[in-house]
Formats: sequence, structure tokens, C-alpha cells
Amino acid sequence: QVQLVESGGGLVQAGGSLRLSCVASQSIGSINAMTMRFYRQAPGKQRELVAVINSGGNTNYGDSVKGRFTISRDNAENTVYLQMNSLKPEDTAVYYCNALTIGVSYWGRGTQVTVSS
Repeated sequence: QVQLVESGGGLVQAGGSLRLSCVASQSIGSINAMTMRFYRQAPGKQRELVAVINSGGNTNYGDSVKGRFTISRDNAENTVYLQMNSLKPEDTAVYYCNALTIGVSYWGRGTQVTVSS
């Protein structure tokens, strides 16, 4: 059963923008109290934390995306967003959504982002 569904990935030129969405299914309940994260994994590399937003709306970002990416949440829609601006070829990866609550971690299947030079 799919619990988190990412969308919004695609092919974009360097300098462009994309907005990823992560929708949580009703099977995991409300994300209101959950810390939500986006990770990414490029071929041959380890999974990397991109951005995190906690239940209070506090955010943090990986050093490589600070100032370019913005994570936000819409609890009413059970959705988290990742706005990605000034994209670079090195941002190319599969982007995964993660929801963390007490004792439980949920993952999406990922969405591919490809940035051409």
C-alpha cells in the first residue's frame, strides 16, 4: 500500500525550477504531528538529506541546497512541497519523501529530477 506519493519531477535545464509534491495517504493518517523530509539519491551515491520541516513549521536544509530550495507543508491537504529554484546538474537524483512519527517512518517511491546543462 502506497503511503506517500511524490510528484512533480521531470527534466529541466540548469537555472530552471521545479516544485515537488508529497501527498500522504489516509492510511497513515494526518501529517500534522509528523516531521517531513525530502531526501535524494543520485546514481552511485548515498542518500542525502535535502530538507526537513517539523510539525511547528521549522525548516532546515542540506548545505548544497540552502538558498535555492524551500520546503513547506499544507496540513489540510496532507501534503508537503519542495520548491526547487536555480537548479544545477548536480541536483539530478531521485527525490524521496519521508514522514517520521513516534516509532514509525514512511517512505515514498521517489520522483526523478534531471537537470541538463
